[in-house]
Amino acid sequence: MKRSAAVICASLLFAACTWAGTQEITIGVDISTTGPAADLGIPNGNAMTLAPKEIAGQKIRYVLLDDASDPSTAVQNVKRMISQDNIDVLLGPSVTPTSLAVIETIATGKVPMISFASSSGLVFPMDAQKKWVFKSVPNADIFCAEVFNSMVKLHVKTMSMIASDDAFGDTWIAIAKSLAKEKGILILSIEKFQRTDTSTTAQALHAMQGNPDAILIACAGTPAATPQIALFERGYKGKIYQSTEANAAFLRVAGVAAEGTLAPTSPILVNDQLPDGFPTKAPANEFLKVYAPLYGYNSGEFAGTAADALKFLELCIPQALKKGKPGTVQFREALEHAHINGVDAVYTMSPTDHAGVGLSSMVLVQVVHGSWKLVDYPEF
Repeated sequence: MKRSAAVICASLLFAACTWAGTQEITIGVDISTTGPAADLGIPNGNAMTLAPKEIAGQKIRYVLLDDASDPSTAVQNVKRMISQDNIDVLLGPSVTPTSLAVIETIATGKVPMISFASSSGLVFPMDAQKKWVFKSVPNADIFCAEVFNSMVKLHVKTMSMIASDDAFGDTWIAIAKSLAKEKGILILSIEKFQRTDTSTTAQALHAMQGNPDAILIACAGTPAATPQIALFERGYKGKIYQSTEANAAFLRVAGVAAEGTLAPTSPILVNDQLPDGFPTKAPANEFLKVYAPLYGYNSGEFAGTAADALKFLELCIPQALKKGKPGTVQFREALEHAHINGVDAVYTMSPTDHAGVGLSSMVLVQVVHGSWKLVDYPEF
C-alpha cells in the first residue's frame, strides 16, 4: 500500500494557524474502541500510546474519544473536540460510516482529518469539503482490484457478494460491479446484512445459488465473520474472499470457517514473510519492535494505519516550520508532493489525491492452518 505526507500537512496545518504561538499542538483522535468495529479501533488506539509528545520543539496534546462504532456519536465527539478542545487536526475515525459522517463537521471547522477508513468516497471526487480529508489507508478500489486480479488468475467466471448494509458495503458493491464487468466475471447475486445480525444463513443460501466460483464478503470489523461462518456451515466449496478482514480478530471469531479464505491487506500483516528490500518492510520492522511486545504482532495492520498518520505529522510539522507559516500559500505549496515509505504502505499524495496509495503496496494473503500466509505481492 502507498501513502504520502504532502497534502496532508498542507491542509492539516492550515487549520493550526495558532500553534506556533502557543507552543502546543492539539490532536484529536476519534476511534472505535467499542462496538462492531472495535477490532480495528483498538489497534488504532494502541498505536496512539506510542505517539510522540513533542515534534520540532512543539508540545503535542492528544484528546482521544471512543465513538462506539456509531456515526452519530462520532459527529458529537468531533464537534466537541473542535469547539471545546480547539483541535488542530483529527486522526480517525476508524471506519467508513463514522468517517463519512464527520466530513461536514471538520470542513465547517476547517480542521484537517486523517481518516483510518478505506472508502474512496472520503476523498473522491475532490470538493470544498473533501479537501480537508486525508487517508492513511488505501482506497477501497485498491483493495477490490487486488481481489479481482486474484479472481482472474484463479479463473473465476461467476461470483456472488455478501455485503454489510452500510456505506462500506455500498462502496464495495459499486466498485465490484465495475470491476466484474471489466474482467468478464458474472455477478450472480448481491446480498446485504446488518453488521449486528447474529445469523446470515438466508444471505449465504441466496449467495450460493447457481454455485458461483467465488463469493466476496464486504464488511469491516469482525461482523465479516458472520457470513463466513454461514457459508462454511452450509457447505460452500468455492473460493471465499474477504474485503479487508485479514487480521487476528477475524481468525479468532471465524475459527475453522476461515480456512482457505483470501484477502487483500497491508504488507505489515505478513511482514516477516516479505522479501528483503520490500519498501515497507524496514519501517514496519522498526515499528513492530516496539509495538509487538506490548500488543502482539497480528494487530499491526490497523495499528500501522495510526502509526503512519503520526509519521505524517512528524514529517509535516518540521517541514512546515521551515518552508512557511501555517495557512500561507508558501506553506501549502511546500508540502504538496511529499513521499514516504510508511509502516503500512508507500504514500505519494498530491493536491488531487489525498490517499496516495496504489497496488504496488497491496499484498494478497490466505488462511492456511489458522494463520495468514502471503500468497502474492507486487514487484518492487
